Amino acid sequence: MADVNRGNRPLSPHIMIYRPQLTSMSSIMVRITGIGLLVAAALVVWWLIAAASSESAFAFIDGLWGSWIGKLVQLLATWALFYHALGRLRHVIWDLGYCVEVKASEKMAIGMFVLATVFTLITIILV
Repeated sequence: MADVNRGNRPLSPHIMIYRPQLTSMSSIMVRITGIGLLVAAALVVWWLIAAASSESAFAFIDGLWGSWIGKLVQLLATWALFYHALGRLRHVIWDLGYCVEVKASEKMAIGMFVLATVFTLITIILV
């Protein structure tokens, strides 16, 4: 076992020949949106702590939330919330044994993106 040459074996899957699938990219996006939601939650906690601490601290963070960049962060966080929730729902459906075929999984990945966008637009219109 000590004489095994580990340097000549190929990596699996090799980065140059691996083609990302729609389902794997969707799964990665669910993880990314989860991290983004954690950051957004920290910003909301900062806003609440500032509201409880002083008027000047609250004015600063409230001004930040009201700026164009704050509104962009809120928009992205809203989309991420819907996308992440749909990703969790997709896993519940898979755990029940439904839609595990490749074609159905790809349609669900596209549907997650479309529905998250539609739900975000509806939220913008209503709010």
